[in-house]
Amino acid sequence: MQRLRELSRRVEAVYGEIADTFSGYQQASGLNCRSSCGECCTQPTIEATVLEMLPLALHLFDQGKAEQTLTQLEEFPEASGCFFYHRLSFDGKQGQCSVYQQRPSICRVFGAAGYRDKIGKASLSVCKIIKQDRAEKYQQHLIMLTEQPPPMMMTAKEQVNQLDYDLGSKHYPINQAMFLALEKVLFKAYYSNFTDDQQIA
Repeated sequence: MQRLRELSRRVEAVYGEIADTFSGYQQASGLNCRSSCGECCTQPTIEATVLEMLPLALHLFDQGKAEQTLTQLEEFPEASGCFFYHRLSFDGKQGQCSVYQQRPSICRVFGAAGYRDKIGKASLSVCKIIKQDRAEKYQQHLIMLTEQPPPMMMTAKEQVNQLDYDLGSKHYPINQAMFLALEKVLFKAYYSNFTDDQQIA
């Protein structure tokens, strides 16, 4: 269990760096998210690794909510988007993240960031809502792409996932990644307690 906690601390340290880099770029460029927009949170195609979800899994475990959340995830329809997204409008486009501090790296880089196209050239990925809201700024940054390249999404993801190959090598739908992270934490916790009981005996 101690190994998982140390790994989680390392993941969170990288998350801090990612937040500074991507939030800084989005604020400086004016390509930042609309307040309370949850368009991306309702998409069932968002993926994460078990490693990315580890800080949240441990947070829930420490709050005594791991088993309850695991049960709820089993019954939660994948098509509904992220389990931790709280809808504030009927269509789900307005809402908020209920675990914002522990959100995975994909949530930290999404909105406006760079990626490599099929020939390896730097391109700009911007949410369709931001494109609509800030069309002029979006066009400006497309023109200035070479001079002012955006931070790369894959670089940020790799910073996290290289911390542990086993937990960071495979991507799952975000709710499934959360389920697997909780299972791992609960298994390690049970095994640790079992070992402690044996040592006491």
